[in-house]
Amino acid sequence: MTEHRRVYITGIGVISPLGLDLASTWEGIRQGRSGVDYLTAFNTEGFDTRFGAEVKGFDAEDYLERKEARRMDRFAQFAAVAARQACQQAGLNIQEGMGDPYRVGVIVGSGIGGISTLSQQFAVLSERGPRRVSPFLIPMMLGDMASAQVSMVTGAMGANYCLVSSCSSGADAMGQAWEMVRTGREDIMLAGGSEAPLVPVAVAGFNALRALSRLNENPALASRPFDIARDGFVIGEGAAVFVLESGESAARRNAEPLAELRGYAATSDAHHLTEPSITGESAANAMSMALAEAGISPAEVGYINAHGTSTPLNDKHETKAIKMALGDDAYRVPISSSKSMTGHLLGSGGALEAAICVMAMRDGLVPPTINLNEPDPECDLDYTPNQARRREVNVAMSNSFGFGGHNSVLVFAKPRLASSEYGQA
Repeated sequence: MTEHRRVYITGIGVISPLGLDLASTWEGIRQGRSGVDYLTAFNTEGFDTRFGAEVKGFDAEDYLERKEARRMDRFAQFAAVAARQACQQAGLNIQEGMGDPYRVGVIVGSGIGGISTLSQQFAVLSERGPRRVSPFLIPMMLGDMASAQVSMVTGAMGANYCLVSSCSSGADAMGQAWEMVRTGREDIMLAGGSEAPLVPVAVAGFNALRALSRLNENPALASRPFDIARDGFVIGEGAAVFVLESGESAARRNAEPLAELRGYAATSDAHHLTEPSITGESAANAMSMALAEAGISPAEVGYINAHGTSTPLNDKHETKAIKMALGDDAYRVPISSSKSMTGHLLGSGGALEAAICVMAMRDGLVPPTINLNEPDPECDLDYTPNQARRREVNVAMSNSFGFGGHNSVLVFAKPRLASSEYGQA
């Protein structure tokens, strides 16, 4: 049997609709505060949905050099700033010679990439002609530019790429980074997801799919996973980036692990472009496989951060899948959807929700699912309605499901800090 290295999280950076760092975001989650409001990014007159989960007060030039910031799409700015936050928490400064830069890689997932730049430059082309299109259009819109910019602002020179699997992108990026560290291909990975889709064409497109909530009279109540009145998800933006490193690397640097990433698995529904499989079998298999990879039984799971989009189909089919994967333990384990507060950050959602899992373990607090006032009878598990709950959490699982039938699951555990446990899994 091949021995694998343990993989620890030593730093987390977050830009979200609830705050511009991990601490403020987590405080908003603890309080059950909604980050959903009317959109200010563009004029929403004539749109079926006029609200979203917007990152407020973010100015990239507060964190990055002006020239540097202006050559990044908003999604890349989010990722670069979150990566710097993560490195700061981890005490990792590659540019000052801390470790071999070729042993530090980057994977940042994004479902849509630089759609903000693309949208703006289409308008320039239409209104002012082809000669006025920015020479930075292509290098700013490409999906890999978040990972590329993270590499440039941190000095990471190992493997560097973008992973695209719709709303599973951030989770899959972390899973692939975990695999690279545990098999010894890299010592450290900067991994996560970033998304900035709050532009007219994206909102109009999701409206055309009838995927978004239309509760324009009260946006803060619009994201209501597992509630009988749910009518669609709330589109959001933001990023979360992690420092993942081997036990040997963390010990060598005296870095304090926040959590251990113990398991990851991914499956495909092979069913439909946008709808989850009605059987729930493929999503259930992803959960079971991730737990098996982690060496953890369903009885040990202390919290599940559900994908919980607030769409009619997703929530009931995820409920079914959790029951298939966990059996009787499905009724015991507390579950919540943090999307009720943050909205759905698309390709970065899984990364943000991974950060929430780590904080739930650290503080012994199960986040609430807000706006859950009348549960759907088909969503009959413990979805932690409206109030956070004190509870020791030693193992947390995060579900991410994406258009195209992607099912991705991450399993986290509290770090075991004895020196004998630091190395091989």
